[in-house]
Amino acid sequence: MTTSTITLADGAIGLNLLETDTIPAGGSDPTQFDGKEAWYPIFYVEDLDKAKLATFTLLERDLVIWWDKQAQTWQVFADRCPHRLAPLSQGRITEAGLLECPYHGWAFTGDGSCDRIPQQPEHGTAQKSKRACAETLPSIVRQGLLFVYAGQPENALKTKVPLVEPLLETPDEWVCLTTFRDLPYDALTLLENVLDSSHLPFTHHRSVGNRANASPADLEVVASSKQGFVGTWAEGPRRGKLGRQDTTFVAPSLMWHDLTSKQFGRTLTVVYATPIRKGECRLFAIFPFKFSSKVPAFFLKLAPRWYSHTNQNAILEDDQIFLHFQERYLEAQGGSPNFAKAFYLPTGADRFVTELRTWVNQYHADPFAGQTLPPAIPTEKLLDRYHSHTVKCASCSAALKNIQRLKLGMAILGAIAWASTSLFAFLHTQLPTPIGVLLILVTLVSGAAWYGLSKLERRFYDGQAIAPRNLPEKNKK
Repeated sequence: MTTSTITLADGAIGLNLLETDTIPAGGSDPTQFDGKEAWYPIFYVEDLDKAKLATFTLLERDLVIWWDKQAQTWQVFADRCPHRLAPLSQGRITEAGLLECPYHGWAFTGDGSCDRIPQQPEHGTAQKSKRACAETLPSIVRQGLLFVYAGQPENALKTKVPLVEPLLETPDEWVCLTTFRDLPYDALTLLENVLDSSHLPFTHHRSVGNRANASPADLEVVASSKQGFVGTWAEGPRRGKLGRQDTTFVAPSLMWHDLTSKQFGRTLTVVYATPIRKGECRLFAIFPFKFSSKVPAFFLKLAPRWYSHTNQNAILEDDQIFLHFQERYLEAQGGSPNFAKAFYLPTGADRFVTELRTWVNQYHADPFAGQTLPPAIPTEKLLDRYHSHTVKCASCSAALKNIQRLKLGMAILGAIAWASTSLFAFLHTQLPTPIGVLLILVTLVSGAAWYGLSKLERRFYDGQAIAPRNLPEKNKK
């Protein structure tokens, strides 16, 4: 059986693959963009565990991801056994390195071939049938991400993987922060939001923006096609203090802003928007920095990944709630086909939003056209971090466990110190002053540490109910 899995890693082999592309993303029809005929990231590789199965839903298709130790690569299968359609993700990786179904023990190799059917007679051959094979999807690891091809497997090798081109030029000169999160709105809504730089001073006021920096934004679309568009903002953000900003949209799921300034060097804001289902997507964000000095890069590398994730989650929650409702209001007024009437877009700041929606309509690129958004989610669930990020992030889930262990340790230490002090008092025994002071200090410090750890622990579960922009301004004297 021919495998559809591509086992390339970062490097020259991958570049050779790109040079032989013959099919544009979205298919060969120049009038339509087929969202299935494209590569999508589904996981940062560092968040995958080679000993465990992982799951993802891509364009309403449930997938299972597992490490094939025989081929030394990640495999992606449709998450159903060909026998009785049980989810393979509920199974296990056997000692021999096979993916075993939880229902009847059918086992599969990395190319999807059935290796064994325990229920058949000793000399049976049912496992050789094509109907016994698991369904595989083409996959490839590039720039730290596991990509999957959603369309016809034979087109995968001929279709370009959407990569961040500036990172290919000088990969060793960049320092990158990364994060991801499952978001309760469409991939197109996410792209529309991040392409719009003019919302930053207001939506993200007191997080990464400042209302004082708001100014006209005369955006220009330089080139546009079925494969996306390129634009520029000549003045750039912060009233021109940071210089020109260039924007690239690579259809169907990738965009980045490129900014070079004397103050910060060269910085990118990169977003992949991977569609899960109608009203839900996974964000992959990359923040590459190329500093003129090595000092900022040194300190940036010191910060643990989980710490930057807690801050980045807070920034995402600045617009989480209103974007969830905004797309429902747009749907009620006719959706993307009617965006020009539903939205009032009188300024140059909205040119990239207009260009994206025009692209969607011109090439029929909405992957869920005709579908209706699910009911709105309560606010507290919109701010959920645990299920949308923490439990799926290797760094955050490990940090949370360590924090909970430390909390327990502080609680035990404080209880022992307090109990010792109380016991001596009950026995009317005079404690030496240094020991008494030490026990009191231990009780107070462990209590304060427990309280601080509890506050930190909550940051892995829930976001803030009130966005920083809506908090009372500090009085200025």
